[in-house]
Amino acid sequence: MKPRLFQQIDNSPLIIFRIFFGFLLACETIGAILTGWVKENFIDVQFTFSHIGMDWLQPLPGYGMYFYFITMGILGLLVMLGYKYRLTLGAFTIMWAGVYFMQKTSYNNHYYLLVLVCIIMWFLPANTYASLDAKQNPNIKSLTMPAWCSWVMIAQVAIVYFFATIAKFYPDWLDGTFTKNLLDRSVKNETLHDIFTQKWFYLFIAYAGIAFDLLIVPLLLFKKTRTWAFIASLIFHIFNSITLQIGIFPYFALSFAVFFYPPEKIRSFFFKNKPQITTIRETEKDYKSTLYYFFIPYLIVQLLLPVRHHFIKGDVFWTEEGHRLSWRMMLRTRNGYTRFKVVDKNTNETIVYNINSKLTPKQFNSMRTKPDMIWQFAQRIKKEFREIGRDVAVYANTSAGVNGAPMKKLIDPNVDLGEAKWDYFFHNDWILLHEDEQ
Repeated sequence: MKPRLFQQIDNSPLIIFRIFFGFLLACETIGAILTGWVKENFIDVQFTFSHIGMDWLQPLPGYGMYFYFITMGILGLLVMLGYKYRLTLGAFTIMWAGVYFMQKTSYNNHYYLLVLVCIIMWFLPANTYASLDAKQNPNIKSLTMPAWCSWVMIAQVAIVYFFATIAKFYPDWLDGTFTKNLLDRSVKNETLHDIFTQKWFYLFIAYAGIAFDLLIVPLLLFKKTRTWAFIASLIFHIFNSITLQIGIFPYFALSFAVFFYPPEKIRSFFFKNKPQITTIRETEKDYKSTLYYFFIPYLIVQLLLPVRHHFIKGDVFWTEEGHRLSWRMMLRTRNGYTRFKVVDKNTNETIVYNINSKLTPKQFNSMRTKPDMIWQFAQRIKKEFREIGRDVAVYANTSAGVNGAPMKKLIDPNVDLGEAKWDYFFHNDWILLHEDEQ
């Protein structure tokens, strides 16, 4: 008897997820145009803050990014229809990864999750039923898939929720400081604002958030609690969608629920005309090598990335080192300022530098308290003057506060950031720690 992971089960959960997923990809990309997100982040800027090491990744000129996003929207619909599935999903994945790595001004964890799920879905047989591919090539048509296909998706969502839970165990979450600040600035309705900013409510939201992230996956796994857990998930994500306005993420998160229900139940609900499985053909693929050589290493990496900040000196809430790719979702707000000082090394002349002519207000607001973006902009200033034959030093006078706390110096003002190197794996010493004050 084959191990349970390789048992053939009804593939309805994967098929309906592909349909949901493709539709959400189209909504995300076309919605980004309609809401002005593309214009704000790619059209109105002179450059973007790409992920470090990818500064070459910059927006297409003119209105090129509109066509870029329209193309992704079309690809999303083709994924939904299951047309040339691996080609269209592969193209979307590359293009969306380009968007993700191209800008950090509007960083969002669900943009990262989209990249990961695109990669996962590319390896899964999600086009073998209810797809144009299966219609055009009946040889690929299948009613089943190995059980591990569902478990890989469950493992991915479990990792997200587990590390989101762990990250919330810090003082500003536990005493409601962050949730109070979040609701205070997010809720515009005056009556709701008065309710949401009362202590009992924002503390309830804080601890409900911990309980939800911690328990939702285990409760969905058990038959007796599954439906109640799904209802709770529905309420939680719809509340977030209305109050926080975070795009497709609430609906994207809800779509994973199909992998927790018995495949036959999903078949009977979404594919009433699909034949019920009675026998398994010997030729049905179990994709063992895909699981062993891709997904197991992939899941190990996913478990390691969120803990890397523990091996970096300093508090991640302050330094931001190790913050991204770690499911540290909606945990803090940062306030502060940054002023750059540019000094000609040959004449010792201090040069007036107009930062407002280079950055949009949104870019500046994002950059001013984030060490990596401050360093990147200093590098850009250095390069700008080098191109006109001047060798300059670039210093940053930066103070910041987390969750409304008093501001402290964030960057060593005596370090030339134009010459400083970025350490990808360990602490950058020019980020001040203030450990002696704690």
